[in-house]
Amino acid sequence: MTSFDSSPQLNVWRALLALAVVFVMLATTGWTALRSHRGESPLQASLSAWQRGDLDGRDLPDAESSPYRLASFFDSLTARQRTRLAHRYPLAIGNMNGAPVELRYRANRIALKQQNRRERERMYDERLSATGQQQAGRRMHRYDMLAAKNRHILAFDPEGAGRVAEVFGNLDKAERVSVVVPGVDTNVLNYQRTNRRYSAPAGMAKALYKAERAASPRTRTAVIAWADYTAPDGLGLDSATALRAEQGSIRLKALVRALPGASTVALVCHSYGSVVCGLAASALPARVTDIAVAGSPGMRVETASQLRTSARVWAMRDADDWVQDVPYLEVGGLGHGADPVSPEFGARILSASDAEGHSGYFEPGTESLYNFAEIGIGAYESVHCAQEDDVCLEGLPDAAAA
Repeated sequence: MTSFDSSPQLNVWRALLALAVVFVMLATTGWTALRSHRGESPLQASLSAWQRGDLDGRDLPDAESSPYRLASFFDSLTARQRTRLAHRYPLAIGNMNGAPVELRYRANRIALKQQNRRERERMYDERLSATGQQQAGRRMHRYDMLAAKNRHILAFDPEGAGRVAEVFGNLDKAERVSVVVPGVDTNVLNYQRTNRRYSAPAGMAKALYKAERAASPRTRTAVIAWADYTAPDGLGLDSATALRAEQGSIRLKALVRALPGASTVALVCHSYGSVVCGLAASALPARVTDIAVAGSPGMRVETASQLRTSARVWAMRDADDWVQDVPYLEVGGLGHGADPVSPEFGARILSASDAEGHSGYFEPGTESLYNFAEIGIGAYESVHCAQEDDVCLEGLPDAAAA
């Protein structure tokens, strides 16, 4: 396991270096988190149409209503009425917490096909630069892949870099649900990759689902690849602050509260995704039993107890992960707090000895993926601790009670 240097002087110098880098960025590129005002996005337009719409003379409920109220509304409809609404307001329903899962899948497939046609037209739009046309072509192909009948897209927003969430397994019938929360550079175009496939959200979640199924074939599991927040673009200013994570934590809490059934939930948070999970932790429902972080730059707290969650907190980091060199502190809003794998933090430290760097935690056959899967199915007694004394297993429930 990596050793930790707790020298105050070293931490101060790291903080000063980080601040210097940020000041250079601000001086040369400006504050990029603010964007110019634009018209309604496709999702906003769909939601506005929903708010003005009706069904056979019956007013539609507020799209921001509680998941329970929205679920009750959809339960009162016939199958034909639900289908009509999905075709009329695909993006609104496809992103509506409380709408039936299968209806969301159908609505998002419709929305993806609509956006696919839009990008196809933009490919030949002479007003766009060659780069813009090429980008349109890439998005067109990505939308086409996501719209396949065997894909279960739980959320989709084409605005900006794009957001998407996908389900592996049967979410309605799952006893245990794992939610993979990825880090920086997460958007529609790199949601899945051919090369380094297990470093992208789709590959991460699919690998975890297969590992959980292999570990316990009789356990009804589902895994969500949750790229449904606007992640920082690279290792710039946004990744050094909590702005994107704060926005993402709101969306993550809404997702978990709206999940169907009574399944337990484990959050598996990678890199900057662990900042999102840390900020969401205190407001998560009790069904979230575990929060596991890998390659974390910090969770915006100094100790696990400050997360104020009843969930078990697990952490891992490979010895070759570059994230160990970031400044583990928070100064003036920059940085994300203490190191989750430090003894002082108080998390249960898992082995990740063969993860091979920052993006290798979900590679099939690794001990890190094995540990995520065992946590996902509730087989806590089978996880591999980072230390041989198995201290990370202390105080865990019996398998029968988990």
